[in-house]
Amino acid sequence: MSDVAKIVSDIKAGNVKPIYFLMGDEPYYIDKISDFIDETILSEDEKGFNQMVLYGRDITIEDIIDNAKRYPMMAEKQVVIIKEAQDLSRTIENLAAYADHPQPSTVLVLCYKYKTIDKRKKLYKAIKKNGLIFESKKLYENQIADWIRRVLAGKKYQIEGKATLMLVEFLGNDLSKISNELNKLMVVLPVGSTITPTIVEENIGISKDFNNFELRKAVGERNVLNANRIINHFAQNQKANPLIMTISLLNSFFTQLLIYHSLKDKSNNSVARALGVNPFFVPDYITAGKNYPMRKVSQVIALLRDADVKSKGVGANALPAGDILKELLFKIIH
Repeated sequence: MSDVAKIVSDIKAGNVKPIYFLMGDEPYYIDKISDFIDETILSEDEKGFNQMVLYGRDITIEDIIDNAKRYPMMAEKQVVIIKEAQDLSRTIENLAAYADHPQPSTVLVLCYKYKTIDKRKKLYKAIKKNGLIFESKKLYENQIADWIRRVLAGKKYQIEGKATLMLVEFLGNDLSKISNELNKLMVVLPVGSTITPTIVEENIGISKDFNNFELRKAVGERNVLNANRIINHFAQNQKANPLIMTISLLNSFFTQLLIYHSLKDKSNNSVARALGVNPFFVPDYITAGKNYPMRKVSQVIALLRDADVKSKGVGANALPAGDILKELLFKIIH
């Protein structure tokens, strides 16, 4: 993210703010900025007396202010980092008076995860004036593949399209989880390597042949043999392939097919924008659109809703998940 790069470059250049309020739904960048400040502002010798990490659940706003108003010892600055500051959400506005006149020799960092403060109130305005507010927003799933490629490119690695999509399907849009898995791969691979589906399968445990991405592709192509191979594997490995997730992903796929059928402009870029998917996926929708006309897509969505109800034990006479999926796939493809 360009905002993160700007914060990092400013700190490196010595342009350090007295308050950093890091908030929002995506904890990954909050942790990254906080860790960078933790590692950068003070030397190791200075940290002993001048750097502290406190947790919101253990302190009050008054404790934060008391610590922030202290003077550094044998250093130009002190750093006070408040982790899990969202635990102070009921009283966080009481920090406004300090934010109006922050201690110039203190760098106060508040990690306010999964929430934001009210932009109309005094605290937000005071920090905006005298410090820095960073809002870390969740990336949409269709943005994750590009994010993975950028992160790897920055470390001089590449990744194949299918390997990227395997990670997205398995890990969703949790950047911290994805980053951890990428770090594992970079530990075992030399710089300059290309990450392939086989490497992902061997090192992360995601099957390159038996996953929801491949099932969706087989269903879209009406490839009965492949679809049955995959659902048989799912039936034998239900913990790794929960039925509710498979139904949800298929429902998303066919809902997007409805949108695809309604488009006048079916060029690759137009389809990718309208469906909110990576252009890599567009050929799958073109193929599925030929195999499933709009009326059939509507029928399939009804079948998926019925299967979802059965998966929750309603009117299914306790059918095993594997049997529900096999029945569903038969009805979809035939």
